[in-house]
Amino acid sequence: MSGNIPIDIEWRRESGQVPYREALTQMEARNRAIAAGEARELVWSLEHPPVYTAGTSAAPAEMLDPRFEVVEAGRGGRYTYHGPGQRIGYVLLDLNRRGKDVRCFVHAIEGWVIDTLADFGVESWRAEGRIGIWTRDIDGSEAKIGAIGVRVRRWVTMHGFAVNLAPDLSHFAGIVPCGIAEYGVTSLERLGIAVAPDEWDRALEARAPGFLDGLARACGVKR
Repeated sequence: MSGNIPIDIEWRRESGQVPYREALTQMEARNRAIAAGEARELVWSLEHPPVYTAGTSAAPAEMLDPRFEVVEAGRGGRYTYHGPGQRIGYVLLDLNRRGKDVRCFVHAIEGWVIDTLADFGVESWRAEGRIGIWTRDIDGSEAKIGAIGVRVRRWVTMHGFAVNLAPDLSHFAGIVPCGIAEYGVTSLERLGIAVAPDEWDRALEARAPGFLDGLARACGVKR
C-alpha cells in the first residue's frame, strides 16, 4: 500500500478474479470485524468472473437472459453485471467516525470515480434520478460507465462501485442494467482508451485522500 491512504485503511488489490459469492462472504466478515473494532477499514479492488447480482430493488422482469449465475447481493439497487474487464471497488468504512450520512458517502464515492476518470481524459457526471456514473458514448448518446451500489450495516459500509475498463459489453444485454432501459452502457475501451487494472488502481489510490477529505467535509467531520 502506498502512503496516499491513511495507515488505518487497508488497500487490497487483486490481480486474479474473485468469485462473487466468495467476495460477499469476505465482505460480510470484514464488516463485522470493523464494527467490533477488530479490523481496519478496507478498500478492495478486484474483478469477478461473469455474474449478475440482484440488489434489494431488483424486479424479475428486468432479468432478460440469466446466462450467468444470479446472486442476491444484499446491496441497494437493482440488477448489475460484473465480469472480467470491469474493475470493482469495495469500500468498507466506519461511518460511526466518518459521519453517519449514507447520502454523503454515496456522493463522495461518485466524486471519487468521476475525478479518477478525469485523470484518463474522460468527462463523466452524476445524472438526476439515475444512479451511477455517466459519460458521452462514441455515438454522442449518454451512457453508463460506472455503477454504484452500497449497503450499510452497523454503520459500516459494504459494496461500492464498478467501472467499465474493458468488459464484454454484450454481457449487459442479459439484464436491464440498474433498471434503466433507455440508456446504454459503455467502457473506457469503447471510448478508445486503454487502461490496465493496475493503472486504474494506482490512479484511484492517488485520488483517495480527496475522497476521504470530501467525505469528511460533506458530513461535517473534523479530520
